[in-house]
Amino acid sequence: MAEITISNQNWDRLKIKLQRKYNHLSDDDLIFEAGQEEKLITHLQERLHRKREYIVFTLKKGLLNIENNRL
Repeated sequence: MAEITISNQNWDRLKIKLQRKYNHLSDDDLIFEAGQEEKLITHLQERLHRKREYIVFTLKKGLLNIENNRL
């Protein structure tokens, strides 16, 4: 069970933030459906060469101020 929950609505905003911070991520890298958080975390770990904790922290940080465009 992932320690983060992302709604489809929030994902639309979070995806933009991730693309701004990591401009090498493609649209295919950022395909997500609610309930598939674990799959997303694992994929981002591979693509960003970062530990799970970093990925989860980054996603949570992005969700905190979802209206803000900064990550």
